[in-house]
Amino acid sequence: MIQKSANLFLPKHNKTKLMGFSHHRNLSCYVVQLLLLILSCFLMISAAIDTISANESLSDSEALISSGNRFKLSFFSPANSSRRYLGIMYNLPGETVVWVANRNRAINDSSATFQISSDGNLVILDGRKEIVWSTDLPFSVANSSGVLLDTGNLVLRDGSNNAYVWESFQHATDSWLEYMKISTDLSRNERNLLTSWTSPDDPAPGRFTFTIEPLEVPQSFVRKDGNPYWRTGPWNGLRFNGVPNMSSDYAYGVKVFSDSPGTAYQILTFRNSSVLFYAFLNSSGSLEQMGWSHENNRWDVVRSFTQSHECDRYGKCGSFGICVAQHRPICSCFRGFVPRTKDEWDAGNWTRGCTRKTPLQCEHNTSVGKQDKFLKLKGVKLPDHYKSYLLSGGGCRDKCFSNCSCIAYADPPGIGCLLWTHNLTDTQKFTYGGDDLYIRLAYSELADNKQHHRTIIVTTVVLGFILVAVFAYFLLKLLLNYKAGKHRSILPFFKTKESDTGYSKERAFKHHKHGVQLEDLPIFTFMMLSNATENFDPANKLGHGGFGSVYRGRLQNGVEIAVKRLARSSNQGADEFMNEVEVISRLQHRNLVRLIGCCVESEEKLLVYEYMPNGSLDTYLFGSLKHKMLNWQRRKLIIEGICRGLLYLHRDSRLKIIHRDLKASNILLDEVFNPKISDFGMARIFGGNVDQANTSRVVGTFGYMAPEYALRGIFSEKSDMYSFGVLLLEIVSGKKNSSSYDQQLFLTAHAWKLWNEGEIVNLMDPEIHDSGVEDDIVRYANVGLLCVQEMAADRPNASTVLSMLSCEIVELPRPKQPAFLGMQSSPATESATTVSSKCSNTISVVEGR
Repeated sequence: MIQKSANLFLPKHNKTKLMGFSHHRNLSCYVVQLLLLILSCFLMISAAIDTISANESLSDSEALISSGNRFKLSFFSPANSSRRYLGIMYNLPGETVVWVANRNRAINDSSATFQISSDGNLVILDGRKEIVWSTDLPFSVANSSGVLLDTGNLVLRDGSNNAYVWESFQHATDSWLEYMKISTDLSRNERNLLTSWTSPDDPAPGRFTFTIEPLEVPQSFVRKDGNPYWRTGPWNGLRFNGVPNMSSDYAYGVKVFSDSPGTAYQILTFRNSSVLFYAFLNSSGSLEQMGWSHENNRWDVVRSFTQSHECDRYGKCGSFGICVAQHRPICSCFRGFVPRTKDEWDAGNWTRGCTRKTPLQCEHNTSVGKQDKFLKLKGVKLPDHYKSYLLSGGGCRDKCFSNCSCIAYADPPGIGCLLWTHNLTDTQKFTYGGDDLYIRLAYSELADNKQHHRTIIVTTVVLGFILVAVFAYFLLKLLLNYKAGKHRSILPFFKTKESDTGYSKERAFKHHKHGVQLEDLPIFTFMMLSNATENFDPANKLGHGGFGSVYRGRLQNGVEIAVKRLARSSNQGADEFMNEVEVISRLQHRNLVRLIGCCVESEEKLLVYEYMPNGSLDTYLFGSLKHKMLNWQRRKLIIEGICRGLLYLHRDSRLKIIHRDLKASNILLDEVFNPKISDFGMARIFGGNVDQANTSRVVGTFGYMAPEYALRGIFSEKSDMYSFGVLLLEIVSGKKNSSSYDQQLFLTAHAWKLWNEGEIVNLMDPEIHDSGVEDDIVRYANVGLLCVQEMAADRPNASTVLSMLSCEIVELPRPKQPAFLGMQSSPATESATTVSSKCSNTISVVEGR
C-alpha cells in the first residue's frame, strides 16, 4: 500500500467511538485504545509502503519506501526547475536521485500519478490521464504489482509466480548502484549503460554514456556523442590496465564477467554494507564514486574514475603518440616516429598523431637488410584496438614477428597475448602500474648510430690510448693532492662554458654503484651560480642547516633555481654529496624534488634544484603565521603526496631507495603546495632482492629514527615508514615530535595516550577550522600510530598506507605501542641538526630537532 494519512485507515465504528469518548467512557480507557489504534495504523502503513498494487495509485505528494528505509520512489523537481519527474532516490536529507522514469518527457504540474495499468504495466499518467511513461511490456501481466526493493531496484512482479518481469536495474539512467549490471550482449543487441543528465538541472539524456565492450578482453568506455572520451584499458581479472591505482582486492567495488562470447557485464560491490556508496556519470563526463557522510549529512566524492588529468582523455596524443602527465609538453612520439604534422604538433594540437620514420624491413618483402626489432615500453596503458590470443611468453612475440601487419604486442599477467595491427591509439605512461608494450621498429631505429659504426670502432681504438694516458695523469694528480692534504675537487677536469640555456652543454661524470650507471647531469660553473644568486647574497638565503645554506637564484634564461651550497665544515662530505647526486639524478616523480645539476670546483660542492616557491613544510607547521594556510584538505594532500613519493622510492623506482632522513624540513612545497621529498644525502640504494641492511654509522635525525635503526643500525623501508608516521602525526597536530607534552613525552607518546583514552580527535591542530573532519583526524592518527609501532614487522608499507588513507581499506587495525615512550626530549638539544653517530646498544636521551 502507499504511504497516506493515518486516519484513512481507522475503522468506521472506531471513528464514531473516538468522536464521543469524552461523554461515554472514562479518559484513561480511551487513551489506551487510541494508542493501540495509532500503533496498529503505523504497523499497517510500515508493512506495505514499498508496494503498489492494482487499483492503487501514487500521487505527486506520496512515496513508496523500500522495506529497509534506504530508498524511496516519488515525484521530484530538479534544482532550479519546476518540472516534475518520477525518480528513485536515497531516503536521506535532500534529493539524491539515482534513477528517473520519465527523463525524456517532463511533467509541467503536480497532477501526475503513478499506477498499474489495465494490462499490468507500470505507468505514469498526467492530469489528462495520458500515458507519459510506461514499462511497455509486449505482453499482459496478470495481478501485477510494483515493488521498490532495498537495493534501489524498482521491479514489476507477476502475481501468478512472483517472477520479476521488469526491473529498473535493467534500464539504468546516470547512476550505478550496488549489484546493478552495466552490460552488453551483442547477440541480442542489448546494452544497459549509464547516460548522463544533460545538466545538473535537467535529467534528459546528456552527451556522455558509460558502457562495457565485450571484446575477448573486456574494457569499459565513457563516450561523448558516441565517440570514445575515456577508456579503462583491458581487464586482467583483478583490475583495469588503464586504472593503475585500482586495488586488486575490489576496494573500488568493480568486478567484470563474461559468460559467453559477445557478452560482458560489470557490477559494483562494497565490502561494508553499512556504508552508503554509489557511482554516477555526471553531466561533464566524469564517473565519480560517492560516499555518504553521516556527520555532515552530505555526499562526498570518494574518487573520480575518469579524467583526473589531460592524459586520461582518449587519444590525447593521436596515433603512435604517448602521453606523460609529468612531462611538458605532455605528448611525444614513440621512438622511431615523428609528428605527422609538425606545425600542429608544435602548436600543441597532437590529435593527428605521429608516423613512422623508417619503413619496416618486412614491408619490403625481401630478405635484404637487418630484421625488425621490438622496442619495450614499461608501465603503460595499453593502446586500444587489440586482438587477444591464447599464447604466452615467447609465443606471443613469435606470432607478432611472423605477421608483418603486426606492429606491437603485449603479454600482460592475467590477460595473455595481445596483438595490434592498426594504429596504436590512447597510450599513456604511468608513474606506477600499467603493463609493458613492445613496438615493432626497423632495425636502424634501435641501433645506436650504426651508420657510424666503423668510424666509432676506429676512433675508439685511437682514443683508447689517449684516455688511458689522461686517466693515469689525473689519477697521479689526485694521489699527490691527497698526500699533500689538499681537499680539491673530485673532478677538477670538468670545465664548463656558460650558454644561452643557463648551464653547460657538457655532462657530468658517470659513476658506477650497485651495477647501475649514473644518469647524465648538467655541470654548472661556480661563477654561473654565484651570478645567479647575486654572489650568494644573504637576502637570497632560503634556509640553513648543518650541511650549509640554500639560496634562491635565477639563471640567465630566467629559470628560478635553489642552490644548496655545502659548508666546508659540514659533516656532509664528498661521500654524501656523491650519494645525493647518484640517487636523485635517476628519480622522476611529482613528489620528489628534481635535481637540475651540480657544481664541483676547488673546495666548493653545490647542488642545483628546481625552486620550490613555498619553501619547506616545517616553516608552515611550526611556530609561524603561515600555519593558518594549512587547512585540513591541504594537509591531507601533503600527507598522501609524501606517501606516494615513498611508494615510488621503495617499490616503483628502478632500485629500492631508503631515504633515512624523512622529516618536515626535508619536505618542500611547490606553488600549489604539492609536497616534494628532498635531501637524499643520507639515502641508501638496495640492489637485487635486499629488503634491509645494517650499518655501523647511524645517520638521520633523532625523534624521526625507528628504534631498530637508532639502536642496532638496521634500516629498511619500514624504518622510513616510522619516520613517515612521526611526520604524519606532526602534520595532524601542528606540533613537533620533540615538543613538550604531559610529563615531557614525545608527540608519538602523547598520541598513544590520547588513543587509549578514546580522545585521539583532540590531537587535531587547533588551527584546523574545517568542519566535519573528525573522522578523518581519527583515521589519519590511527595510520600514524600504525607506522610508529615498535616492531618493524607490524608497520604497514607505503602501498598499504595509501589504501588506508584513501579508505580503500575501510577497517583499520588497532595500533600497538609506539617506540621510545619513556624517553624525554631535552630542551638543550632542541637546536640539534641532522646527527651522525656510531651504533650503540642503548640510547638514554634522544635529541630533538
